[in-house]
Amino acid sequence: MTIRLHLSAIVLILSLISLIKAKQNDPGQFLVGAGIYDITGQVAEIGFMGYAVPKQRGHGLLQRMRSRAFIIGDVNKEENRVVYVSADNGMAFQIIKTEVVDRLNKTLGSNLYNDKNVLISGTHTHSTPGGTGGTALVDITTFGFVKENWEACVNGIVQSIMLAHKNLQLGRIKINVGQVDNANINRSPASYLNNVDRGEYKDNTDHEMTVLRFESIDGKTEIGMINFYPVHAVSLNNTNLLVAGDNKGYASYLFEKLKNPPGTLPGQGSFVAAFGQSNEGDVSPNLMGPKCIDTGLPCEFYTSTCNGKTEKCIAFGPGNNMYESNVIIGQRQYDVAKDLYDNAQVFLNGNSIVNFRHTYVDMQTINVSSRFTSTGHNETTCQAALGYSFAAGTTDGPGDFDFTQSTNSTNPFWQFVAAFLAKPTQQQIQCQAPKPILLDVGLIKPIEWVPFVLPHQIFQIGQLFMVGVPGEFSTMSGRRLKITIQQALQDAGTWTPDSHIVIAGLSNSYSHYITTYEEYQQQRYEGASTLYGPHTLAAYQQTFYDLSMKLARNESAPSGPQPFDMRGKTFSFVLPPIPDGLPINKNFGDIFTDVDPSYKPGDTVRCSWWGANPRNDLFTEKSYLYVDRFINQTWVPILTDGDIETRFLWRRQIIDNSIITVEWDIPVTQQTGQDLYRLRHSVLLSGFKNGDFESGSSIGWTIGGSSRGTTLSSLMKAQDYLSTGSADMASIANSHSSIVTSVNRHNLGTVMPKIVYVGTYAWRVEDIICGGFASVLSQQINSYYCLDIYFAWLAVLENSGH
Repeated sequence: MTIRLHLSAIVLILSLISLIKAKQNDPGQFLVGAGIYDITGQVAEIGFMGYAVPKQRGHGLLQRMRSRAFIIGDVNKEENRVVYVSADNGMAFQIIKTEVVDRLNKTLGSNLYNDKNVLISGTHTHSTPGGTGGTALVDITTFGFVKENWEACVNGIVQSIMLAHKNLQLGRIKINVGQVDNANINRSPASYLNNVDRGEYKDNTDHEMTVLRFESIDGKTEIGMINFYPVHAVSLNNTNLLVAGDNKGYASYLFEKLKNPPGTLPGQGSFVAAFGQSNEGDVSPNLMGPKCIDTGLPCEFYTSTCNGKTEKCIAFGPGNNMYESNVIIGQRQYDVAKDLYDNAQVFLNGNSIVNFRHTYVDMQTINVSSRFTSTGHNETTCQAALGYSFAAGTTDGPGDFDFTQSTNSTNPFWQFVAAFLAKPTQQQIQCQAPKPILLDVGLIKPIEWVPFVLPHQIFQIGQLFMVGVPGEFSTMSGRRLKITIQQALQDAGTWTPDSHIVIAGLSNSYSHYITTYEEYQQQRYEGASTLYGPHTLAAYQQTFYDLSMKLARNESAPSGPQPFDMRGKTFSFVLPPIPDGLPINKNFGDIFTDVDPSYKPGDTVRCSWWGANPRNDLFTEKSYLYVDRFINQTWVPILTDGDIETRFLWRRQIIDNSIITVEWDIPVTQQTGQDLYRLRHSVLLSGFKNGDFESGSSIGWTIGGSSRGTTLSSLMKAQDYLSTGSADMASIANSHSSIVTSVNRHNLGTVMPKIVYVGTYAWRVEDIICGGFASVLSQQINSYYCLDIYFAWLAVLENSGH
């Protein structure tokens, strides 16, 4: 019996309405736990994963990457547990999933968390350190596998799961569904228009967001939140050089900041908020759409070109720049998630069922029944191949060569180049048609360029069904997959009006894109990147129908063929960092450019130091930077490199010198007053692995005063800060006349570490490297505190105290 897509779609919509309007039901009891851990890799020199642009290499950090883990368990059956992980990573890879499961087994001494019940999903940020995939195609633009980045991901995911395991408690879960408007668009509308069932849907992207609210069994303690919403994490384009979680990472940051106690530093709170990925294959956050950057006119509709070239056709977000767009799209997801979370009424119950099914499938050898194909005939999948439009890129990040989207013919030159890798067979050409094969990744030997054996996974948590897919499903592909799974559950007699399906995209492995049969014919980027031919989606539908039936009937699923284990078989041409050096007469941590003594809300504070390469140490669960506030006679960190308004910047100076810059965009709402602030940083010196850090601090400064100084009578006196033997200088500095008689021109620029000047005048001197000179900050104050300040007494006096 052929599945009737349009009738099933109506049933699905009616079920969603029933779910949204349902009255509060009896809560099910589950074991629930949440954990969060740092997975930030190398923030300097290493290429990013996502745009496949080799020149997009890290030069710093906008926001730390996190792994957010949730465990849901049956209170009566220990073996019935599922683990959902949302990682701020480009995608989840098999080489990561396999190692995570192995380490969990070794740590716990059991198979409690295994390949079948652990789901790892990537948020798909395109600003994450690369080289973690293991397969050649995804690692080639980072010059191979980067073990340090892979280890950071694996370790962080394991630690987040172990924290969730440690935090397990009796709890309950609420579900709510709503709409997010004006946060995504379809970046391949020409392909979407080919779909025969497009008339059954209002929009060409899914606007639906599903929110899960985790809380203690009595409802008094909030534990965490997961939501699923499809949008590419590409608000930051391929010119961005700062590691970041993009719009989903920012949304998680906002939610966790809201729910954890005031003053909690990022990643340190017990409340965990995951903004998970879904069927985002053709979905972009760049709402202004693609324009020709030379003319401002819309790009050609089918090919996304400007005068026949792709490189000038670029889509932009709603902000004035990519960083502002990132905040806007993240904020819009956060706003809806918060509303749905606050107003969630429906509990997951379903007799508190927690169950799962998992199988591996060789995607190159599937015979697909006519029941699932769009042609109405039995079909087969193909050996993996990428088409010409794959090299064209997308409007979110165009390619560098003369490829265009919607290309369905070959080019003799590129055929010649690609033949050196592998030459497609006639059977493969026919199977992949109308795709013109550029890279025959299914035949290239001896290393694995893309995975062939892929995981298919489905969880049941009460009336919720979570589907883990190893790739990027387009909007319509995701809709059809949901309909197929619903049909299976209906056929098995377990679907209810409250049942709900979510897709967890980019999970457990990565097989690029999955389009519908009709979208594949258009051969835009997504279709060209659908590896296993035009019937790839139908193959997924067939497998997930069978898997869902086995789940509903409580039957076991076949393990399937095992995927190729890439551990120990990767390649890398990534060189280690150059040993750190310094100019003559400079020390690590010396100031290159210091801050000003006073700022206003909305200003950007910036300080630079002679430093070291941050590749020397990832500072996992720590921070490269801090914004400190002087409270009760001590410096208290108020911001770290996990905060979105701070930036940690690195640049190479000459050959082996490094300049470290820390920036803070002071919020316009920042409180003004007499409080003192400072910037500081730390990195590890090359060759030292036992905590030999170099660090530096700016002078102290204030926010919002009309004066360029402040009264700080509560600060410690000068002699408390001066190094041994400097007490006399402190006493000399206690009177204006003493300064006149005791300091001459020879003392200009004298370095006095950890100085507090006590007396009638207090001032700061610009870093002498920059040729600065002293200026009076304020008069009639008792003390002024700063670190590593350069005193130039005479310059102040010669300037009449101004």
